[in-house]
Formats: sequence, structure tokens, C-alpha cells
Amino acid sequence: MPDDPIVECVPNVSEGRDPAVIAALAAAVAAMPGVRLLHVDSGVDAHRTVFTFVGPPEPVGDAAIALGREVAARIDMRRQRGAHPRLGALDVCPFVPVRATSIERCARLARRVGATLAHDLGLPVYLYEAAAFDPTRRALPLLRRGEFEGLADRLRDPRFVPDFGPRLAHPTMGAAIVGARPFLIAWNLSLDTSDVDLARSIARRVRTSGQTTRERSGLARHPGLLPAVRAVGWGMPSYGHAQVSLNLLDVTVTPMHTAWRVVSEEAEAHGTRVIGSELIGLVPLEALRAAGRAAVAGGQDTPDAALVAAAVRSLRLDALGPFDSSRRVLEWAMDR
Repeated sequence: MPDDPIVECVPNVSEGRDPAVIAALAAAVAAMPGVRLLHVDSGVDAHRTVFTFVGPPEPVGDAAIALGREVAARIDMRRQRGAHPRLGALDVCPFVPVRATSIERCARLARRVGATLAHDLGLPVYLYEAAAFDPTRRALPLLRRGEFEGLADRLRDPRFVPDFGPRLAHPTMGAAIVGARPFLIAWNLSLDTSDVDLARSIARRVRTSGQTTRERSGLARHPGLLPAVRAVGWGMPSYGHAQVSLNLLDVTVTPMHTAWRVVSEEAEAHGTRVIGSELIGLVPLEALRAAGRAAVAGGQDTPDAALVAAAVRSLRLDALGPFDSSRRVLEWAMDR
């Protein structure tokens, strides 16, 4: 029904190379009554898969728990290496309000899921963003610092006690991070170079947190060019080039077309260019509408389909592979 509450869950799992494992994880989600698995996005170089599923809050939470149990049975972090930072096998599991519900409701759901995973699997679980008990531990990069390899040492730090579960790394899963947040756009911009250091330099320039440099007077902090943006640079050998990987935390603050322009300008200043981009998971329709309006003169009265097509062209979302907007725009995927 149009007024029924709908929640999105977007777990990121540290497996992107074994099709049989990925299929089993997807099946665990799809088997939950009332839940729709909308998209599965795997990256070989990142060694990571992002699942997107929606439904009423409690069934979506149950599907996340079922996924966690399947992850525990199939993934061993001691053998996992990829480009993407990760703390554990079920690395991060956010809940997002979509319709007729609130971020507070998603936070309660995240806490239930986190507590259940910790109890059932003996897994350290950290809460982040709106679900965090400790406001100083809301940020995902802070919790992921040190990654899986540094987890045992960090768990000895009294400031890093898990919100649920033991102060001991799970031998194969590591730890999990579960939370609630608004929509986030995960988006990788590909450069016409394989130079990872250059991609990292651009990422430091554009991300909100900026960078710290050592100067004669001591350490100096330089804020980044884009507000509400996280960014890292990495190499994608399967593509043959480096990428600036962005998390757009609020597209009303930094829209996609603004991020594209600024990263393109920085790339050109470094002697290269942006040759295309790829979205990870799904994107809200309004984000592509805004990019389409920026690309189309007098686009205020342009139909949504034309705006999305213009956004795909201007952001080169199809440069690395086909972009099926009926499956990649959240609202349209839900209507299928």
C-alpha cells in the first residue's frame, strides 16, 4: 500500500569474486517474505558486494540477520584482500528510511539487528550514524580505521569497546558495523590513468575532511573542496585505471553534477581527465533529476525519463558498462 512504511537496507559484504557465494547470500535475502531484493552489485577489484533490498521494517531487519548468518558460514576474512577498506565480512549494514517511516525507526531496527548478530554469531558489532549510542562514534571511517588486520589491537582500546558482542575479533568475520542513515550515493569516477597516488591526491583535495600537510610552522589542515563528501583513491586493475571513489552524503549540499565538475577540474590540473563513472547500488530519482536539469537548458519542464537520460550522458554513467535506469533508479526499481 502507498502509505505502508518501507525501509531500504544496503549491506556491504566483503566478497566480490565468488559467484556461488554471492548467489547464496542473495538467496538468503530473497527468501525472506515481504522483502524485495532489488540489486546486487559486485566488484572484483574491491572484493565487495553491495546488496539493496526493501520492505517493511521488521522483515527487512530479519533479512539482514539471515544475510549475516549466511556470511558467517561462507566468508573467511583471513583470506580476503581487496581495494576497499573493510572491518569485517559483513562490513557495514545501514538501514535507510524510504517511505512513511523515520530515521529514528531505522535506528531502533539497526540496534535490534546488531544485538541479534552479536548474540547469535559471537560477533563484535559497532553502531554508527543515527543508531550510534556514542555521538563521538557516528562516523563510519572512524570505526573502520585499522581495518580487519588491526581489529584485535583496537579492541584492546577502551574507547573502541563494541556496542554489542565480545571484545574479541570473530576469527573469520572480524566485526560488523550496523547503523541508520539517510540516502547516500556511492559513486566511482574513473581517471584516464592507472596512477593510484594521483587518484588519492585528488580524493584528498575534494573530500570534506581535506588533508593535513607538514609545513615549517607545523602541521596544517586544509579543508576539502566539496562539503558532505567522503573520498578515497584506488586502483582498479580490471579496468586498467585508477578511480576517485566518492560517498555523497547529502546531494542537496553537493549534487552529482557539482562533484563531477570539481573532480574533473582537479583531474585536469593533475594532467589527466575523468573518462566515466559508475554508481554502486541504486540512486534516488531526485539526484539524477538534478544532474539532468544541470545538463539540459530550460530543463525545469523536462520529463523525468529525459532528465535521467541527460544525467547518464553528462556523468558518463554508462562508460564502464550498461546503465539500465529502470533497475538503477530506486523508485523505478521498486515499481518494477
